[in-house]
Amino acid sequence: MKVVTFGELMLRLAPNGYYRFFQNDQMQATFGGGEANVAVSLANYGVDSVYVTKLPKHAIGEAAVNSLRYFGVDTSKIVRGGDRVGIYFLEKGASQRGSVCIYDRAHSAIAEAKASDFDWDAIFEGADWFHFTGITPALGGELVTICEDACRAAKARGIKISCDLNYRGKLWTRAEAREAMTKLCHYVDVCIANEEDAKDVFGIEAENTDIYSGKLNHEGYQSVAKKLADTFGFEKVAITLRTSISANDNDWAGMLYDGESYSFSKSYHLHIVDRVGGGDSFGAGLIYALLSGKNSAAAIEFAVAASALKHSIEGDYNRVSVAEVEKLAGGDGSGRVQR
Repeated sequence: MKVVTFGELMLRLAPNGYYRFFQNDQMQATFGGGEANVAVSLANYGVDSVYVTKLPKHAIGEAAVNSLRYFGVDTSKIVRGGDRVGIYFLEKGASQRGSVCIYDRAHSAIAEAKASDFDWDAIFEGADWFHFTGITPALGGELVTICEDACRAAKARGIKISCDLNYRGKLWTRAEAREAMTKLCHYVDVCIANEEDAKDVFGIEAENTDIYSGKLNHEGYQSVAKKLADTFGFEKVAITLRTSISANDNDWAGMLYDGESYSFSKSYHLHIVDRVGGGDSFGAGLIYALLSGKNSAAAIEFAVAASALKHSIEGDYNRVSVAEVEKLAGGDGSGRVQR
């Protein structure tokens, strides 16, 4: 199995623990980004994982690349150039105080990339799957064109394409997102979304659901998934279902629609260590499960279990194995010490 992902790798700066921004003079520096997080998860599952982006040649760019190499991600297709690595500042929330994310990514190397930087035919040699998110085309410049070039090249090779809609209101408007993602989604085979994405991007909303009160209507999400599939011809639509009790405590589940049936996972009560990358770990788990031949019910259980584990791990990257995910998906969520 060989999976190619494409997006922006950023420097993450976060206060220690649950401190607020500059409550003290220390910040933890790590790296992360939607598609990079997926690449790391897949590498940890033993998949031949290739990550594509553009990063500067300087020391920070090299550190970003090395953060992926550590996990065995293939970084040979990363284009080197540009002046800066995008940054995001994260303040982790607690109890009723929500987390805060501030972007400093304008004029990053990938945001100023050109379509001519990427040789997609060479990049997709031997690939089985291509994954990107709605964050990447939102970065501006030529990224919508670059994403479409990638999708067109992948489709010509018969490569499966997945996309996590991942709407980010700080990057573009709903109208801009709808125009670009309508174009790109016609190439996509597997669509991944959360409770808000389908509404924000395409105006498709689950009925009788309030994500803030914790009231989720399963029938409403079945309707959302079917409307998405009917509109764009998706083979599968996966939706994550998060009930937010507080910043620390969420209930977490997922649904997969395969054009015929709807499979809902078991629900996990999460006491959260770090929720950033939770959706990416879900996407990676789904990709791995589908490439491994799991049926819809088993695939959604694997994806949700993988993501549940990510919520217990600091940083963007999900540092778990297939065996650990299978153990949780199989029902062992006791958290007992392993001796």
